[in-house]
Amino acid sequence: MPGGRPFISLATDFGAAYTAICAGVIYNIAPAANVLVLSDEITPFAVTEGAMLLRQALPYLPAGVHVGIVDPGVGTSRHPVAVETGRGDVLIGPDNGLLSPAAEKLGGLVRAHRLENPAYRLREISTSFHGRDIFSPAAAHVASGVPIAELGPRTELLPLDVPRPVRADRALTVPLLYTDRYGSLILGAERPDLTEAFGDLPYGTPITVSWTTPEGERAIEVLFVETFGCVARGEPLLWIDSSGLLGLAVNQGSAAATLGITGPVTLRPGY
Repeated sequence: MPGGRPFISLATDFGAAYTAICAGVIYNIAPAANVLVLSDEITPFAVTEGAMLLRQALPYLPAGVHVGIVDPGVGTSRHPVAVETGRGDVLIGPDNGLLSPAAEKLGGLVRAHRLENPAYRLREISTSFHGRDIFSPAAAHVASGVPIAELGPRTELLPLDVPRPVRADRALTVPLLYTDRYGSLILGAERPDLTEAFGDLPYGTPITVSWTTPEGERAIEVLFVETFGCVARGEPLLWIDSSGLLGLAVNQGSAAATLGITGPVTLRPGY
């Protein structure tokens, strides 16, 4: 990367030890790099959760090389890739949808290349630790000035496979993207989706939330509010989170534990 001390971030579902190994590989190749572990606590195998973390966080990080690794298909035919963005960042990780939302947030996709050149990998490649053997070396070499075109052939980047919100009969059905560390349920819709479905929805509007369980349909009524403190402790709420996504939470509690929602929910305004 041009200019100054190169910046590299790491976001993984590895936990601390394996992520530290990746950082060590980077430092061995690019000892001047500034390496930030953005997270090593992404839920294992949760590609969508990892993608949303990168989408939310990377615009606030310095431009640089950003490694994202949530890779349940490691060792299979899925491709390791480097992605150049409009802001000038390079994203490195598996081509399984993980990198696509962040690329859009960082000025859009400019080009993507597969990581196939053995000169920019470790000498021995395992079948289960590409974070160490492929992604980290590639990141270090790119941060040291290697153009991504030298890493391998150009490729198309896979999108993140998440259902879109569905509007029908004054109802909006939205997917559950992931559960955050507080037990809040982050949903696949934004404020414009609410507006398209229901018009201008003022804070304080009651919303019926329904979902399907093995025992049948369940529903509760919550308030659409600006923040958690607008309802009493232990009460559920619907709000827009700091990344712009709709969320279902319990004030100072866990919506996941309280409600048991594991799939899409349907929203209907109570007026």
